[in-house]
Amino acid sequence: MKGKNIISVTCYQELNAVLHELISGVRDILGDNFAGAYLQGSFAVGDFDEHSDCDFIIVINKDISSQRLPGLQTMHKRIFNLAMEWAKHLEGSYFPKAVLRDYNLCGSDLWYLDNGHSELIRDKHCNTVVVRQTLRKKGVVIIGPEPSTLIEPIPVEVLRRAILAAIHDWGKEILAEPERFNNRFYQSFIVLSYCRMLHDLHTGTVGSKRTGAEWAKRNLDSLWTGLIDRTWSGRPNPAVSIRQPADKADFNSTLAFVKYVIKAAKEFAATSELQLKSATIKACR
Repeated sequence: MKGKNIISVTCYQELNAVLHELISGVRDILGDNFAGAYLQGSFAVGDFDEHSDCDFIIVINKDISSQRLPGLQTMHKRIFNLAMEWAKHLEGSYFPKAVLRDYNLCGSDLWYLDNGHSELIRDKHCNTVVVRQTLRKKGVVIIGPEPSTLIEPIPVEVLRRAILAAIHDWGKEILAEPERFNNRFYQSFIVLSYCRMLHDLHTGTVGSKRTGAEWAKRNLDSLWTGLIDRTWSGRPNPAVSIRQPADKADFNSTLAFVKYVIKAAKEFAATSELQLKSATIKACR
């Protein structure tokens, strides 16, 4: 393979082996339709550990044909059943070049593999402004051109509006159906995600959960410091924690924290003349 040696893209030998199986399989099946493979998410922004999932992006010249899809489905099931834990924690999407390039095309469905699953589905999960900016600025090249050549520059105002929409829309969903999120995994994930999103809204950049948590402890009401610290220490073993109920007091505090961040984001938006009015941006969180 040309480009970065695939066996050295992460510090985890087992994950590198899984990624080798993934990219080799994708290239064999897609042939000339394959255009590149990248890591984004925690492995791009730098807050990964052995409990992280591995967020990938496969760039393709055109959408996957009905003739090629069954082969990809079979390959993903085979990889999921490998005797390696990382094989069960891949998450990512197949991006046609034209869709990836233009952030105005965010919000439509792509072929997507969810963490802990073995089958591709149609979902908009990765088709966001934030994923594009993460990939463009910090993406890890497995094979292919530099991601900055594949994605148009994203104005900071566009990124901020997308983050503001995510804070608002996801918070509305969490507060409307809190029991859906009442487990240790989501309790931790929500707090750290809201720290990161508020930090990124203020800075106009895409950062890590760790950076967001430290920023939040320095800049938000000290009332939240204990919750943030407990949340960070509770990150390990997501496969176990998602099946365990959250601590009742911490979960109630998490819901209050979501409300707090939504209010703080609106106040920042008002002073920054940002407006949560674009249906396109809402769909592209």
